[in-house]
Amino acid sequence: MSSTPTTLFDKVWDSHVVRKITDGPDVLFIDRHFIHEVTSPVAFLSLEQRGLQVMFSEKTFATADHNTPTVNQHLPVQDPLSAIQLKALETNSGKYGISHWGLGNPKNGIVHVVGPENGITQPGMTIVCGDSHTSTHGAFGAIAFGIGTSEVEMVLSSQCIMQPKPKKMRINVNGKLGKGVTPKDVVLYIISKLTAAGATGYFVEFAGDVFENMSMEGRMTVCNMSIEMGARGGMIAPDETTFAYIKGKDKAPKGEAWDKALAYWKTLKTDDGAGFDKEYHYEAVDIEPMITFGTNPGMGMGISKRIPVSQELGSGKSSYEKSLNYMGFREEDKMLGKKVDYVFIGSCTNGRIEDFRAFASIIKGRKKADHVTAWIVPGSHVVERQIKDEGILDILQEAGFELRQPGCSACLAMNDDKIPAGKYAVSTSNRNFEGRQGPGARTMLASPLVAAAAAVTGVVTDPRELIAEENV
Repeated sequence: MSSTPTTLFDKVWDSHVVRKITDGPDVLFIDRHFIHEVTSPVAFLSLEQRGLQVMFSEKTFATADHNTPTVNQHLPVQDPLSAIQLKALETNSGKYGISHWGLGNPKNGIVHVVGPENGITQPGMTIVCGDSHTSTHGAFGAIAFGIGTSEVEMVLSSQCIMQPKPKKMRINVNGKLGKGVTPKDVVLYIISKLTAAGATGYFVEFAGDVFENMSMEGRMTVCNMSIEMGARGGMIAPDETTFAYIKGKDKAPKGEAWDKALAYWKTLKTDDGAGFDKEYHYEAVDIEPMITFGTNPGMGMGISKRIPVSQELGSGKSSYEKSLNYMGFREEDKMLGKKVDYVFIGSCTNGRIEDFRAFASIIKGRKKADHVTAWIVPGSHVVERQIKDEGILDILQEAGFELRQPGCSACLAMNDDKIPAGKYAVSTSNRNFEGRQGPGARTMLASPLVAAAAAVTGVVTDPRELIAEENV
């Protein structure tokens, strides 16, 4: 056994290499494969055409999420394409013996929510899905990344994938976060510093006090958005917080298997002296509640600041102007006070119980602004039950909000929950590209606290002001 200091990423990656190809990619064994209704149908069709089988059906898990409606899920899905894709997922899962959680199943929900909450996601694993935000699972000390349709077919048929090994980056954030600053703000701050392409070609390890003190929900939010800085994925070393979250879950190891797994998981950390290709250091005290003002997640700022001029960002003037024109904003505008038409809390970024607790903490005792349309969408039926059991639903209803059913919802314009053209949405999801939430929709990414503050005031509002009111 080598005594050379090794990174967490190298420990997991190298232990899964089946074969190294000279001057080429590694052949990597995959521990967990998640599929959903959008990227899997073509892969299954190709399997059938080539006469191939699914090699390890027990390592693949299917759930319906992208195309699912978030109201009246007991009724037939009205959109023809969505209905076809959902039926195809059910049929293909049944044909190949794959676990399938479709609409109506109590375990159904967004793929990157249900994996962790059922104990399917575990430290030291390699995890893939035909979905870019598979990086979410890296919060457990796993190597997790999104793959394309042809790669979905490759994993189904061989349980392996060919991948070039990324370079390694470590991002350290130390200190104590201020009032009203959430994990979503931390990652939006990092992306605003690195830009939306700043980690391209790298796999990122997040390290330091701030991440060590985060809940698993918070860590998942951070790793979820690691690809929004261009990274292949992100990961955080597992610790007692991780182990406590997994223990007792349905698919978690039990008895002696747990003891054996735990012993291995405790080795999954970067050794002192291990090298990274690039490293960054940030201080928690510099981070305030964040909001985006442009058309990629790197165009973010502290909520109390003014929109930067292009020279400050080193951005091309024409593309910067195009982005601001799309949003209807100008350089040096303040974001505070800008009108909000829609508020969305949910998605694989902020659709977990901790996010709804945060949202409820702001709206409790207040009322939804009359002109705001709010979509409150749990990431799974498990989260939906927690919202009801903890009394959060009562708080929502008293404030004039309605709870929808689980699904990807307004994260992307692939279901009924689309933001109309020209309307402004404060969204807890992960992308604010042009048309992401609907043709012409204008998206401002933010935390559940910022979303809640906008929902009750009707404008972009610093949540610290509302928190301060509560403490008077």
